[in-house]
Amino acid sequence: MTRRAWALLLVLCGTIFLEGIDVAMLSVAVPSIRSDLELPTGTAVWVMSAYVLGYAGFTLLGGRAADLFGRRRMFLTWLTVFLGFSVLGGFATEGWMLIVARFVTGVAAAFMTPAAMSIITTSYEEGPQRNKALLVFAGTAAGGFTLGLVIGGLLTQLGWRWVFFAPVLLGGLILIAALRLLPAEARPARRSGSFDLAGAATAAGAMLLLAYSIVRLEHGFDGWRFTAGAVAAGLLLAAAFVAIERRSAAPLVRLGILRKASMIRADLGALLFVGSFFGFQFMVTLYLQELRGWSSLETALALVVMGTDAVLAPTLTPRLVNRFGNARVIFGGFMLAIVSYVLFLPVGLHWSYAAMLPTLFLTGTAFALAYGPLTIAATDGIEEKEQGLAGGLLQTATQFGSAVGISAVTAVYGLVAAGGDGSPESTLSAFRAALAVPVAMVVVGAAITAFGLRGRRGGRLVEASPSTAAAQAQAQPGSVPAA
Repeated sequence: MTRRAWALLLVLCGTIFLEGIDVAMLSVAVPSIRSDLELPTGTAVWVMSAYVLGYAGFTLLGGRAADLFGRRRMFLTWLTVFLGFSVLGGFATEGWMLIVARFVTGVAAAFMTPAAMSIITTSYEEGPQRNKALLVFAGTAAGGFTLGLVIGGLLTQLGWRWVFFAPVLLGGLILIAALRLLPAEARPARRSGSFDLAGAATAAGAMLLLAYSIVRLEHGFDGWRFTAGAVAAGLLLAAAFVAIERRSAAPLVRLGILRKASMIRADLGALLFVGSFFGFQFMVTLYLQELRGWSSLETALALVVMGTDAVLAPTLTPRLVNRFGNARVIFGGFMLAIVSYVLFLPVGLHWSYAAMLPTLFLTGTAFALAYGPLTIAATDGIEEKEQGLAGGLLQTATQFGSAVGISAVTAVYGLVAAGGDGSPESTLSAFRAALAVPVAMVVVGAAITAFGLRGRRGGRLVEASPSTAAAQAQAQPGSVPAA
């Protein structure tokens, strides 16, 4: 790729890195925020959950908005909103102010991230160039979260408000570079009929209610009737959305895209893999801090080894995909994750860091093998006009996956711990029971992705011919020229 192509990719990767460190740093800073602002437990929990709710609730709508209103326009607009509400969060003096700031920041990420991903899939030629760009993008996302744990621990020592202000400094640089580097685009053609407002409203409502019900699982059986009601209402709105889209002259989501088996398989695989990854990481963090008494900074430094995915994703994974194909590499990532999580199941009260190290390293390696190729598979073969939608579906799956993974392990841990006597051995048994959840998720994910193993060359980075590349460049006037 040309230097300009790499510069554009760096800007887009900077956005997903920004989103990753923002989430990770706040997760480290919540105890300090709770203590400083004297927040009750329920409010402190919603400081984290509000972001997930906004992100998961609007990602589908955000992805489609990039197709309909312009990817560059959506990216720049919502990056600005993201930065603005990060500043407001840093100046918050009440719990409700933090919750509102985090919710709107999550909504901004729901529009910004699919736009960034669709800029990649429409600016780089399909084949080796696009696949490598997506693998770098995926590796940066994982690296941002892992490094964010360490950065958050350091910044929290200076004061928790820096956890909000530091991303603004990085985001400001990204915004300035994006104004110069993002390819110009023609205003999207207006389709016949008005904007599908009913479809947008029902889609957002359904996603919000379902995300809310998943987040509430973390609270166990408290208020289960309310949670069940939210699930039922969300499913009703989802059914209404499907009915509206079938009758709409200009549907928000073309339902025919859901018939693409490889995309659906990739989205389900991403949901299960990301859910297992975040659920496992969450439990390891609890184990080190609550059971072993490690500080937040010590825990973050211990988990840095999982950041190997940021190195392996753009270097090793493209070679493996080129040789074995997407499906086989994805399946290998799931199998490696199964081995990794199973190795940690017999965790003891006095395990040394050396005993934990193989699992932490293998978990990062598994992420590098699975997540990037899943991203490629979720957008491969999708028409340019629906790339934002495909990216939105993938991001929706990953956000729901992270919420499901964390909520499920929390619910199992709380249920088992409630039946114990509160001793360290009893607490350890609860940890082990919760660690079985990530294992189950990756086993199911491996079974689903196994269906993609048919076909020997599916998903390889096969070089495009010069004539094909020229045709693609003509079809995409805003694309970045190949080197």
